[in-house]
Amino acid sequence: MSDLQDALGAALSGMRAQSLRLRLSAENIANADTPGYRRKLVSFEGMVDGAGVQTGPVRLDPAPPARRYDPTSPLADAEGYVTGSNVNLVLEIADAREASRSYEANLKMFEQTRAMSQALLDLLRR
Repeated sequence: MSDLQDALGAALSGMRAQSLRLRLSAENIANADTPGYRRKLVSFEGMVDGAGVQTGPVRLDPAPPARRYDPTSPLADAEGYVTGSNVNLVLEIADAREASRSYEANLKMFEQTRAMSQALLDLLRR
């Protein structure tokens, strides 16, 4: 039964990781027009026991933020430029879609493993 538990644990860790990735992507999309906002990223790391994935620390994207010339804005610097965010909406939407699909794949794996363990228990009851 340990293999089934490992499979369930791997699926759960994948769902947790993709859930965080999807949350950060939604946060980035929501703040795309916020001046000075830096895109948040998360990396995945393999777990020590090899069954599953864990997330690394959330970090800020080092890409330079967009700057636009608007001397009338109260947020403009001495040269008249307003510093925007470094969020690319196309990239964020693609990232969110990928995270969503990965979450779904892990959920299917969880459901299949649960169904297999239920079938095993049914066989043992007979």
